[in-house]
Formats: sequence, C-alpha cells, structure tokens
Amino acid sequence: MLSDIEISQQAKMIPIDSVAKNLGLESDDLEFYGKYKAKISHKTCKKLKEKKDGKLVLVTAINPTPAGEGKTTISVGLGQALYKINKKSVLALREPSLGPVFGIKGGAAGGGYSQVVPMEDINLHFTGDMHAITSANNLLCALIDNHIQQGNSLNLDPRRIVFKRCLDMNDRALRNIVIGLGGPLSGVVREDGFIITVASEIMAILCLAEDLEDLKNRFAKILIGYTYDGTPIFVSDLNAQGAMTALMKDAIKPNLVQTLENTPALIHGGPFANIAHGCNSVLATKLALKLGDYAVTEAGFGSDLGAEKFFDIKCRYSGLKPDCVVLVATVRALKYNGGAGKNDLLKENVEAVKIGVANLEKHIQNMKLYNVPIVVAINKFSSDSDREIDVIQECCKQQNCEFALAEVFSKGGQGGVMLAKKVVSLCEKPNEFKLLYEDNLSLEEKMEKIATKIYGAKGVTYSPKAKKQLESFVKMGYNNLPVCVAKTQYSLSADPEKIGRPKDFVIPVNEVRLASGAGFVVMLTGNIMTMPGLGKTPSALSIDVLDGKIRGLF
Repeated sequence: MLSDIEISQQAKMIPIDSVAKNLGLESDDLEFYGKYKAKISHKTCKKLKEKKDGKLVLVTAINPTPAGEGKTTISVGLGQALYKINKKSVLALREPSLGPVFGIKGGAAGGGYSQVVPMEDINLHFTGDMHAITSANNLLCALIDNHIQQGNSLNLDPRRIVFKRCLDMNDRALRNIVIGLGGPLSGVVREDGFIITVASEIMAILCLAEDLEDLKNRFAKILIGYTYDGTPIFVSDLNAQGAMTALMKDAIKPNLVQTLENTPALIHGGPFANIAHGCNSVLATKLALKLGDYAVTEAGFGSDLGAEKFFDIKCRYSGLKPDCVVLVATVRALKYNGGAGKNDLLKENVEAVKIGVANLEKHIQNMKLYNVPIVVAINKFSSDSDREIDVIQECCKQQNCEFALAEVFSKGGQGGVMLAKKVVSLCEKPNEFKLLYEDNLSLEEKMEKIATKIYGAKGVTYSPKAKKQLESFVKMGYNNLPVCVAKTQYSLSADPEKIGRPKDFVIPVNEVRLASGAGFVVMLTGNIMTMPGLGKTPSALSIDVLDGKIRGLF
C-alpha cells in the first residue's frame, strides 16, 4: 500500500469554492488561501447562527500506544462514510503542531484513504494560525519585559512572572532559560522559559472564544504575574489585549479544506490534551453543526484526557451537547496494553487482547458517566485475527455497548459504512447528557472526581507548592472554574509505564497554574512537560524535498 503522503499527493481535490458550494456557501463567504484552502468569514459565521443544528458526534479513543489507534483516521473515515449513506457531514478537527510532526507522533491529518488534504499544507504552515498564536503570545512577553525595563510602573516582580514564551516546536533546551543578559540595554535579567505553542493559553482562548470580542475580553483576563506585594497583574493592566487581538483577527476564522473523497472539513485550533484541553475551536464545531446534518469532531488522546475535557470544559462553556460518542480501539493497541512487546504486535496473541481489553472497559465506563450513547469503532488492520476481534466484540457486549468494525484506512468511506449506520441510529436515541461535576464544587473536589471516577485512582496528593498555589487561586475568586489536568496520555494513571487498567494508585499534583483568560485551572501531574523534547531519531531526519515534492512526511 502507498504511504500516506503518496496517497494524498494523488488525491483528486476539487476547488475549495466547490466544497463550499456543496455546503450552501458562496465565494463571498470565503477568504481564499490558494485553490484548496479557505477561511470562513466572521460575517458568514454570524449569518448562520439562527440555522438549526445538526447532530454532534465526538470521536475519542483508548489510551494511545506506540501501535497507534487512528482516531483522526476514524474521524475522517466516518465523515466520508456518512456521505456514502446520504448523510451530509462536516468534519471539525484540530490543527497539527509542528512539534509532533517533526518529532515522533507524526501529523494529524488522518491516514491511508481517510485523510484531509492538502495534507502537507495542513501539517506544516497551513493558513498561519500557529504563527499568529505564537506571535500574540510572544508579543505579550515582549511587552511584559519592556514594561519592567521602562520603569515598571505596575511594580511587577520579575521573579513572579507566570506567563511564558512559546514556540511551535519540540525543544527541551528552552524549558528553562535566563533572559536580559548583556547589560542595561538588553533588559532586566530574570528566569524565563518556553512552552510549546499548543500549550499556550492563547491557543486555549482561541478554541473557547465565541467571537472576536470574546477573544479580546478573554485576553484581557490573562494572569501575567504578581507585584512585589503579591497583587495579581493581568493583561488588561498592560492594555495589551488590543494588539494581541489584531494579530489574531484572521486566525480566529475557521479553515475549510476537504477529505480525499471531497467531504468538507473545518480544521481550526489544536491544543494538546495531555497539557491543555485538547479540542478544536468552539467556533468551528458550531459552524459544522450549522452546515451539516452531522458534525464529526474529535478530542485529543484517550477519553480520560480529551473526552473528559471536551465535556467538562468545552461543552460547559459553549453549551454543546454531543449526540453520540465513537470510542476508537485497535487489536494492536489492546495487545500492547495486555503486555505484548512492540515488535510482536503483528502476531496473533488472543491472551494479550483478553488482558488488554480492561483498558477499553474503563473507557467505555467513563463515557457512560456522561449519559451519551456510545459505539466502539474497532479500527481493523490486515494483521488482526478473527479470534482477536471476537475478544473485543465480546467485551463490548458485556459492557452493553454497540460496536462496529471500521476499515477506513484501507477502504476510505466505504470501509466505515457499518460504523456510520450505527452512529446515525445512536444519534436518534434519547440523550440526557450531563457533566461530571458542578461549578460550585471546590477545585480539590473537582480534581478528586476526575481522578477517582475517570482515572480510577484512590485519590489525589498535592505538593506543598501546589497547595499554596491552590489557596492563592481560591482567594483570588477562581474556585468555580473547571479543572484541566495535565497528565501523561499513555496511562490512566500519572505514570506512563502503568498501561492497561492500573489499580491502587494516586494522582500526584506537583504544580497548579491559572488560565484565567481561558477559564480553567491547570493541574500538572507526574512528570508532565509543557515543552516536549525530540526523540533520539526524530521524524525530521526522514523528511526531505525531492523534485519540488515533500517526501517522508508519513
């Protein structure tokens, strides 16, 4: 079979205005970025607000493994499959980050015959949204340091600046740095650091903002640091929100592209779920609901991270209510969770699958907590045996959960027809969606609920530093905010080595950060890093340009 990039480069794309026309949009509704990409204007988003919503389908997954689960591939394949059964669907997906593209994980445009295209553009610079987010973030940092240099009328304590610079690249050397060296003309010396752009609060705000005005208001609320006497200082104190919004004026507009089968796809925003809230923009999701009978969206990593945050943060703020959850699992990933080695995942191992399905069981049980109909999508590969698949199907039956085989990687939309029919059926079922916790619980109580109900932990412990930070945020009046947990994606616990369904563990919170503009409190657990590093052999070493064409990009 051809590689992903070879398949995408052979795609028969149609002009983006034709994709838009199939959605009932005109050329005047678009701002073109070449022949196959466009942004949808603010005016159009407002014009469609009164239109009836379609059905909202969330795609999530079990915990990721080195074998890959294919969540985005299933999302794209499902969107294509819905068209195969004459249902108008619109995808609402996240934008890839250059960090994983050049690191280990890879891109986020799907795979095989279920991809969004132009794949190279989407995975690289796309329409410049990541650049705009990075620029807005770093403009604020420059204004903070300039304010201190130019007399510091706000009395900011350089030792207590909490807003960090960002870069859309994995670069561990920038986690902790010293700036201002070189004498008085080079600024005030202080410790600083970089986070990856997708972990920036600017990214989170973009993905939660309802419109441009809301974006600016949220920017104004960002906590940047404290004075020498401990008074919090916000962006509004610097009056930086206007200039930041100017940089984001176009980035807030959703991007329209297409799949290999010309299904429309809105790709906009992309916070990581292991260090941020892991969902594409509210604007794009709501627009997809207006433009299609079915909006298919996804949340990052496993349901313990992405789906929980989709429900408890994104739905809480936006009023969105999912009609169905698709939970992606693969035989290979469950074998890995059952103890099979990375080099043995293509060999039949029914016993490993029997042990590994404990991970799937927990994710099914987690999704049931939200009262939304669930279907398990078994992402099928040629190496999967019937006996292994039978184990997964039996697990679903025991959990009273619908399931469907999906072969969208190798067959495109046709390989997801069975799944699409199940989704359509489940979307018609009664739905009493509920959140995991209420606003009036304390931050500790919210964290306890997530840890015990979703992860299966015995409880939560806090470092002295985290306790002090929590006390401070409560005094500042932020006790009613939802909680965003920064945790390893590889385990239900905070230890990436504890695969499957770990028992008898606690979740250690080492640091707490306030994202007052985005509207949540971040609990950092275990050894989670907000600036990843590159692996020993990063994907960048295999990427090249030959005869004007990119090679090695998956």
